[in-house]
Amino acid sequence: MAYTTIKKPSDYFNTKLYTGTGSSTSITGVGFQPDLVYTTSRSNSYNNGMFDSVRGVNKLINTNTGSAEASISNGISSFDSDGFSFSGDAYNTSGYTFVGWNWKANGAGSANTDGDIASTVSANTTSGFSIVQYTGNGTSPSTVGHGLGTTPSMIILKALDSANGWKVYHKSLSTNNILFLHTTDAQTADSNYHHSPNNSTFTITGGSSINVNGNRYIAYCFAEKQGFSKFGSYTGNGNADGTFVYTGFKPAFILSKDADTAGENWFIQDTTRNTSNPVSAYLRPNLSNAEGIFSHYDILSNGFKNLYAGGSLNGSGRNIIYMAFAEQPLVGDNPATAR
Repeated sequence: MAYTTIKKPSDYFNTKLYTGTGSSTSITGVGFQPDLVYTTSRSNSYNNGMFDSVRGVNKLINTNTGSAEASISNGISSFDSDGFSFSGDAYNTSGYTFVGWNWKANGAGSANTDGDIASTVSANTTSGFSIVQYTGNGTSPSTVGHGLGTTPSMIILKALDSANGWKVYHKSLSTNNILFLHTTDAQTADSNYHHSPNNSTFTITGGSSINVNGNRYIAYCFAEKQGFSKFGSYTGNGNADGTFVYTGFKPAFILSKDADTAGENWFIQDTTRNTSNPVSAYLRPNLSNAEGIFSHYDILSNGFKNLYAGGSLNGSGRNIIYMAFAEQPLVGDNPATAR
């Protein structure tokens, strides 16, 4: 049994669907005050947007571009006790349908001096999620505190002051390799980003795109929590009776990518947009495309199973990395359909 201290996963991660109004409005029903809101349109082409409580309201970064942070006046204007509010039509266009994926950290953050570089950290050690903002010092190597108290399994990092893209560390990638959230590139070696996170810090090199002296950076750090989150990889079998991936819980959200094949997109599936199997509605963090439909997975009580004989997420011999969060914890080991 994959026991967890988190009895209700939706207290820490939840997906919210909404329809834009084009004007000031509040989105409720998230179930907690979110600290990271990742939102995009389902119905129309739209940049994928991230807002967080550490950088502050109306501060936008897009996952499908390498663009610097933008200060806008019509985006998320507050993080509320049960959701978030908009001051205008950004990610709230009238009549468009949207999805917002929400994570709970710990508010606006506080000073962290665990690393060589002081950081501002909003950390939720229960769920294994922290938001880290730091300013580069140009010194190689340097460490940055992440506040989790355990080693992160995945770190998604972005320069805020320049058009340097998204760097992704994942524990299942080859040593010293990274992926880029905004591209379809295969994993590649990056000596600027030391893959040596520990229970208090991660390491970066000076003068690199993630440690330019005086430039600001944001990092979203995730540590695996039994029964709530899982970070790993699987090998595709190229068969319609596809690879089964054990997570130890019924997933609510899956982010996945072929790590080794150039030209393959990132994919997000969730059980809010698809309330029954197969999970066919997908969005792609590296593209501005509207929601697509393709039956990639069945969601099961203790993991997920591939359905397609090949392709981006189950090609024979392909190495797929993933990040998953729970809808329901405390499950058994039999791959029985949960829905």
